[in-house]
Amino acid sequence: MSGARRDPGKIRGKGSAGARSGQSLRVSTHNALFQQWQALLSNRTKRQRSGEFLIHGVRPITLAVERGWPLRNLLYPSGRKLSSWASRLIDECAVKTVEVHPDLLRELGERESEPPELIAVAELRPDDLDRVPVEQDFLGVVFDRPTSPGNIGTLVRSADAFGADGLIVSGHAADVYDPKSVRASTGSLFSVPAVRVPSPRSVLDWVTEHRRREVPIAVVGTDENGTSEITECDLTRPVLLVIGNETTGMSTTWQEMCDEVVRVPIGGAASSLNAASAGTVLLYEAARQRGFPVA
Repeated sequence: MSGARRDPGKIRGKGSAGARSGQSLRVSTHNALFQQWQALLSNRTKRQRSGEFLIHGVRPITLAVERGWPLRNLLYPSGRKLSSWASRLIDECAVKTVEVHPDLLRELGERESEPPELIAVAELRPDDLDRVPVEQDFLGVVFDRPTSPGNIGTLVRSADAFGADGLIVSGHAADVYDPKSVRASTGSLFSVPAVRVPSPRSVLDWVTEHRRREVPIAVVGTDENGTSEITECDLTRPVLLVIGNETTGMSTTWQEMCDEVVRVPIGGAASSLNAASAGTVLLYEAARQRGFPVA
């Protein structure tokens, strides 16, 4: 693994699962390599610097492999019989495997009971807006300065469920690759491009360029004081939906960039919807208008 210091007394080759390529290792203490993985759980700067993050769970790891997401390691507990799922991935994936002491793997899995069968160490994808495909039926989502990684993952999951082409996280925000975001996406992060951008300006330039290419993207924002309800807005055209920050809503810059601002009608004692919930409602309405097979 790039940039990792290896303690030759604690990391050594082994001769069981995944060792055909001679690339398997063993980690049994809190050595430098383990500490590097542990930092990926909570330290965004170290995730960015190392270019990697952790994937937990059967479905997310399976989808990452199926979608061809680049992996660096598969970690599994030493001395444990693995399921056919875990054994198959270890045998079939052309990545370095690491046998980890169960107590250490439990720490990396953020569990209090049994260690996970597998944890994947995956590469970060480039924050390039060109990863988001744009055609005449384009449907994209911007999340403006979200503070909750769980909300990011939830919105990625909704974008996947309702046929969106990608999610753009704009401004100073929680991290797409935070473990809470990755878990909340339940694997959809590996199916829908999620791109981080520093400011609305880069998105506006990207939208303007596609408009020059004759894809007339409409930027539609959401606000409780929007000028029309979502059902009155044409979401069958190429559209970029903008969801504001959980507390303050859309920034002034985003409000000025919007071609239209809509509201989601609500009742009861609630004063507003959770940001990810509001985004999900908009995505559902876009899918409904487009005849997407939602049931």
